[in-house]
Amino acid sequence: MIGSGTTLRRVSDERDHPERQVEPTERPDRAPAGERATHRPRSTDPLELGFTPRKPVPWLAPFLLISTGIRTLLAVLFGAYLDKRELQNAFGDGVFRQVGPDGGLWLDYVADLGDGFNATYSVAYLLAQPELTVDGHRLPRAQTLVMGGDQVYPSAAYAAYEDRCKGPYQAALPVAPAEKPTLFAVPGNHDWYDGLTAFLRLFVRSRDRNFAGWGTGQSRSYFAVELPADWWLLGVDDQSGSYLDDPQLAYFDEVARRLGPESKVIIAAPAPTWVKAADNPTAYDSIDYFIRTIIDPTGARVRLLLSGDLHHYARYSGPDRELITCGGGGAYLYPTHKLPERIEVPPRDTLARKASSAQPYDLVARYPDAARSRRYGWGIFPRLPLRNPGFTTLLGTLHTLLMLAMAGATANWADSTDQRLFSVPLVVMVLVTVIAAALFAKPPSASGKRHARHWILGVGHGVAQVALAAAGTWVWLALPFYDWPWPLPAVAAAVLYGPVIGLVASQLVAAYLLVAGSFGVNVNELFAGQGIEDSKSFLRLRIDPDGTLTIYPLGVDRVARDWQVNPDQSPTQSWLTPKSPLTPHLTEPPTVLH
Repeated sequence: MIGSGTTLRRVSDERDHPERQVEPTERPDRAPAGERATHRPRSTDPLELGFTPRKPVPWLAPFLLISTGIRTLLAVLFGAYLDKRELQNAFGDGVFRQVGPDGGLWLDYVADLGDGFNATYSVAYLLAQPELTVDGHRLPRAQTLVMGGDQVYPSAAYAAYEDRCKGPYQAALPVAPAEKPTLFAVPGNHDWYDGLTAFLRLFVRSRDRNFAGWGTGQSRSYFAVELPADWWLLGVDDQSGSYLDDPQLAYFDEVARRLGPESKVIIAAPAPTWVKAADNPTAYDSIDYFIRTIIDPTGARVRLLLSGDLHHYARYSGPDRELITCGGGGAYLYPTHKLPERIEVPPRDTLARKASSAQPYDLVARYPDAARSRRYGWGIFPRLPLRNPGFTTLLGTLHTLLMLAMAGATANWADSTDQRLFSVPLVVMVLVTVIAAALFAKPPSASGKRHARHWILGVGHGVAQVALAAAGTWVWLALPFYDWPWPLPAVAAAVLYGPVIGLVASQLVAAYLLVAGSFGVNVNELFAGQGIEDSKSFLRLRIDPDGTLTIYPLGVDRVARDWQVNPDQSPTQSWLTPKSPLTPHLTEPPTVLH
């Protein structure tokens, strides 16, 4: 068992500044937990909690799709102009040290966490417990917590951070326990949507240097932490896969002067570019450049790469290091059955490959397993309309308009002397339907290339929607509503036809997503449309004083959905407890590195 008293030290480089002594520094405004008054809610009312528990993000909601698309476009077009990393030189250049009282350290890693309350708080609750007993292993609460990116969804608004991220973690660990754990965070692409404004305010420039019961340790959006036994944790910020800025490289150049041949490095990256390189070969270039130019010249070994962004657990093992994706902190589940069984890092035909020799990495573990992941995919039929009622309504509206255009064209054809089959509105509606469906079939990554299968599946889906509209028109014309005096047919179409055809059209979209997903197309939409809250995951790592690193990957098959107020008046106890016990388990046997 680890006792209290984890040390957080900001370390200077004595070789550059011999006049400066390395001394422990206390975090400001960190009074002992027993001396800090804290409010404990008496109910789950938002006014009592101080935040509003949110439902999972409905990713296929029309306005959300539009706003997310606009934010992504702005991030791509103007990201360089909104880049606050160039300004962070003024924030400080500290290198931190984390060590427990026995010379070792417990460290947690969680990513993709700020979504629906039930999933996010279930993971936060487990992270905050004094100890977990998992498959016979006693795992004390970690003294260091690393958040690996996308701490909030769908946008980086400060209110969203409060409700979807900080609020649940505040409820899980209201004040700092005796060991005073420390938090470090890496920004993901959703954290970047406002140019890091809210992220920096919350994790870097917060006034009291606290995030719920964790103290915030970093001075920039990236960080370096010296761990026990010459292990190092480096968190990088590549601005949503763009590049590593010069001030960041200069910061890590100084950090690298402290590394040597005996050093072992853990890199926390915003995305698993080693996997994404299968569709976008240049995705891995930034991390490869960082390793080649910053780490390799020191003789240090990169033993572990960590990331979130893909919302599952997966481990690739190679001859020199482990590549782990663990994005199960709260966001919708991402499938595992489409992961490549073997990857080469760096990938072929890239600048990174020309500068580095490739190594094969095999997929040795995943959670959930491939069979369960496939079963989850079939859940798209009931979950799509339930999770995304706005999307179903939009489909109903568009199909109603398409039906009215078809009905009008049919009447014109019957009455017209030249027997015109198509009217201008109908042609426009058909073209819009087919083109929209074709564009909906997109590669797995924004920078990936479209192939023939994307166009074939997309156009096929569009034609199927037009065929459904034609069938709906045939049924509609067989009913008496069309002959009623105007505007009664329009009212009947909106009240009766729209909801029914919208539901049928949503099932057609579900069938398309299931078929397209088997070809690697719209895989993200297949699972984002379901908003699966279960099968969450996080890591608990132990570094022993002798340098042995043990990785415990923890999974939760089913998150809690009913909560009750915790009557325990101890300040550090979670405000809410699950009515049904949460039962984490190991997703695979512990991985040991030396």
